[in-house]
Amino acid sequence: MPHQKPFYITTAIDYANGEPHFGHALEKIGADAIARFHRQLGERVHFLIGMDEHGQKVAQTAAARGIAPQAFVDGIAAQFRETWDRLGISYDQFIRTTDAAHKSGVRALIKRIAESSPDDFYQKSYEGWYCVGCELFKRENEIVDAKCAIHPTRELQWTVERNWFFRLSKYQGFIERLLRERPEFVQPESRRNEILALLEQGLEDISITRSKLAWAIPFPLPTDEGAEPQGTWVWFDALPNYLTATGYPAKGWKDRWPAQLHVVGKDITRLHCVVWPAMLQAAELPLPERVWAHGFISFGGERFSKSAGVKVSLPETIEQFGPDAFRYFLLREVPFDGDGSFSAERFEAVYTAELANGLGNLASRTIAMVEKYCAGVVPDAAPVSLDGDDAVDLAAARAAMDGSHGYLCHEALAAVARVTDRANLFIQQSQPWVLAKDPGKRAELDGVLAALVRSLARQAAYLAPFMPGKAEALWTQLGAPGTANGMRFSGVESLNPAGWHVSKGEGLFPRPEPRPAA
Repeated sequence: MPHQKPFYITTAIDYANGEPHFGHALEKIGADAIARFHRQLGERVHFLIGMDEHGQKVAQTAAARGIAPQAFVDGIAAQFRETWDRLGISYDQFIRTTDAAHKSGVRALIKRIAESSPDDFYQKSYEGWYCVGCELFKRENEIVDAKCAIHPTRELQWTVERNWFFRLSKYQGFIERLLRERPEFVQPESRRNEILALLEQGLEDISITRSKLAWAIPFPLPTDEGAEPQGTWVWFDALPNYLTATGYPAKGWKDRWPAQLHVVGKDITRLHCVVWPAMLQAAELPLPERVWAHGFISFGGERFSKSAGVKVSLPETIEQFGPDAFRYFLLREVPFDGDGSFSAERFEAVYTAELANGLGNLASRTIAMVEKYCAGVVPDAAPVSLDGDDAVDLAAARAAMDGSHGYLCHEALAAVARVTDRANLFIQQSQPWVLAKDPGKRAELDGVLAALVRSLARQAAYLAPFMPGKAEALWTQLGAPGTANGMRFSGVESLNPAGWHVSKGEGLFPRPEPRPAA
């Protein structure tokens, strides 16, 4: 049997200067749903996440707390891993840029660029406005009221240094051809258009080292005589994590590279869609297949970020209705190809309407009726119109997540919600409790109950990437064999639950307690 390359999916590695927030969670949950979906499509998946732990901002934060940078990032990494485990993020690998293997891989990549494209690195003095929040020198059009547009609470620093530079301008034509010949390289299209607009301004060479920066990977090329020691710019260290995670340059790295999908935020598309492909081209290495840039999540019109001072507790919000409900709400409510907002009131409203009163009530009623009218054993009955209607929506859910139309988690969940609504309507229209009173309608009753269990089983399988815990609980209550998370989508339509023994467990989505009167 030929070796199957994995579907290699990555997220941006999180910068280790604070605790996880909603923006981090949106990206990880969305990427996890994509990874899980592709596993259920039958693909071999490798899902990478991790931490970006070097740079001036980390060094400053650690110093302000009076601890060594390594001790500081160790604590931050533990917080992130605990959060992702709580949210059921099914990552296969957690990389840290302080890992010895990563650091040696970055040095090897820089040396390879120097050997393959010797004119791409050069040294010169440079001065400009530097944003420690972005770890980037900022152009004039990226500065608003003397502040970085992305980090308006931070003071820009006028920086004068002699650094190593990467000849990014050389790759202007290459990036333009890439986006023309492979339009799917940057998605959604709105993000591709932003990169095209950036290219129209012309690319400038970028400074890729910082002097006097001890908390960094030492730049492996010799500096000019008398020049200060150079630390590798944090992004020239961070971007290669996707490559070094494969073991590069050790034997076997080609088994996974190139990545099929980078999932990143829209604020770092320039780095992933311009700088990163230019680095790889300079090193004569294959490019990733696709970059998917999601938008931002806001609260009351303000973007979630530490620097913006928006304070909403992620742990408390997760615990309100549990991690699966939180996963569902974020991916249902925030378009994965655009921006969205969060409010506690909206979270409760969606939870109550779609999960407690929708799916949870459907499962509870169906299982109770199978127990009451069929002694808990699902009857054998032929498909009905409900099955065919469900198939249309489940095909739409699959198309929203398999990459053929991008990665639209919100559209997939909308399709599954239609299946839930249809099944609840089917109960009201067929009225099994009325059929049960007429012995002559036994076959019709069996047909209704079997159709409802089939629909619930299909919903469990398609919700598994989004709500892995609750989907598994539903699957178990239905008495289905194996696991919901292990159910291949190719076998969902042929599921026949005849003979399954249902068992009513705890309510999947308990209704929230009424809010006390003001």
